[in-house]
Amino acid sequence: MDTKETQFKELFDKNSKIIYHLCYGYTGDSDSANDLMQETFIKVWQNLDGFRNQSQISTWIYRIAINTCLSYLRVEKRKVTDEISDFILENTAEPISEKEEQVSLLYKCISQLEENERIIITLVLDEVPYPEIAEISGISEGNLRVKIHRIKHRLTDIYNRYERL
Repeated sequence: MDTKETQFKELFDKNSKIIYHLCYGYTGDSDSANDLMQETFIKVWQNLDGFRNQSQISTWIYRIAINTCLSYLRVEKRKVTDEISDFILENTAEPISEKEEQVSLLYKCISQLEENERIIITLVLDEVPYPEIAEISGISEGNLRVKIHRIKHRLTDIYNRYERL
């Protein structure tokens, strides 16, 4: 394996799970999130030689993922197939554990947040260090902490609305 392939494999192994969660936060759908994660890493592969080390490579990958998700959402314009999809899933899905249901509900709630809030909370959930999240989102670390606090309150409100249904 040459150097680029080795570097790419290491980047994929280290970042794919976080990028998947980020994509899932945008889509609320595991298949779409997986597709977007793969598309992100195709772009990483294609542009790896052009990375100039002006930021951490993980920050660069997050930005590619965010742009990929935003492009996807612009194209999709949120089709009104949710009810049909839910009906199909109810009738074909295997039983899932309570924990999986809770995780799924969490990501549905996250998908209700504004774009920058989704980015921040997804990175927090993936335990990305605050200084790196601040760099990715372009805000100070102090402002980030305030935003995270507000996002958690909004998520709690959204979650409580789902629980009442």
